Amino acid sequence: MTKPEKRAQPRRPRVALIVETSLASGRDILRGIARYLRAHGPWSVYHEPRALEEAVPPWLNQWQGDGIIARIQNRPIADAVVGTGLPVVDVLGLVPGLPVPLVHVDDRAVARLGADHLLERGFRHFGFCAVEGANWSDARQAGFEAIVKQAGCDCSICRLPPDTRGLANWEAQQDLLTDWVRSLPRPVGVMVCNDPRGQLVLEAARRAGAAVPEQMAVIGVDNDEPLCEISYPPLSSVQPDHVRVGYEGAALLDRMMRGETAPQSPVYVPPAGLVTRLSTDVLAIDDPLVATAVRFIREYACDGIGIDDIVAHLPLSRSTLQRRFRRVLGRSVHDEILRIRLRRVQELLLDTELPLESVADKAGFAHRQYLGEVFKARTGYTLAQYRARSRG
Repeated sequence: MTKPEKRAQPRRPRVALIVETSLASGRDILRGIARYLRAHGPWSVYHEPRALEEAVPPWLNQWQGDGIIARIQNRPIADAVVGTGLPVVDVLGLVPGLPVPLVHVDDRAVARLGADHLLERGFRHFGFCAVEGANWSDARQAGFEAIVKQAGCDCSICRLPPDTRGLANWEAQQDLLTDWVRSLPRPVGVMVCNDPRGQLVLEAARRAGAAVPEQMAVIGVDNDEPLCEISYPPLSSVQPDHVRVGYEGAALLDRMMRGETAPQSPVYVPPAGLVTRLSTDVLAIDDPLVATAVRFIREYACDGIGIDDIVAHLPLSRSTLQRRFRRVLGRSVHDEILRIRLRRVQELLLDTELPLESVADKAGFAHRQYLGEVFKARTGYTLAQYRARSRG
């Protein structure tokens, strides 16, 4: 009996991924590429951790591969990847006029989501914080300006230099932003071109004495969760679909490596949605004393404050505060205190293993039993049911 002939193993395409791991957008692109490979691969992938600003990889001019997916940050990297003569897909779009196809997020659609979110909250004054010399930032700025001006609103622009590295640069940008924030009418809705600059804008608001979100709502882009969550207050953010960018970029490169001609027009991917956090969790408040009261409540509600503590902080009587509060927000001061406390309860139930007695204490409730009654009335769940359901 003759032995069956051994079948030659198909050769895996060798692909280099010049995509940073330092930013959420780059990591999401890698996730999208991985998703494509699970369904259509495998490839032999070469990738090393890097930052977006790093120079041309020294191994590139000697690398023997079949294709490249790159976040092309500057002209030297562009020249290096194009100089390989291999099929290349750019998934950044920062360098114009490249002879390679582009798969990128739809920056105009990103801007529309941010503008609509702030318009829905009743703002009539707007600002946009951009980065000089970045075409993706320019596209987001232009889209945002067009939408708010179409709604009959004004828009102020602040343009930051691209380099935020180093303490001196950071402080210089904070000074520029703080002066800009002081010049804005209030209340104002501000969109920032990306989350790292969003964190700078929130710090500038603190320095300028602008209450966020009561006097100044801020929304970023990229939904970089750790960065958004460590911001104060936590930063709302538009979520571009970088995972799909990675998937579509990998699919395009696969076709090109099989001999298909690259498309002449860019492939633009719409955003995945918007994640609302505390920095835009507000309606526009044009009463400065009510805005001050709301800010005081947000900061101290979980410390067990009552209405008298807020009145002592303001040049208003208890009845006047209640009347103006209802007129502006449509709810009582007590309702607002309770709303902030219950939101803290939900966070503690989701993010910690604290016993329920400790949850009640940290959220400003003197008695767990009362918290349980209020929570069940507002959410339809007991505390234990909510924790189990959310983790299930």
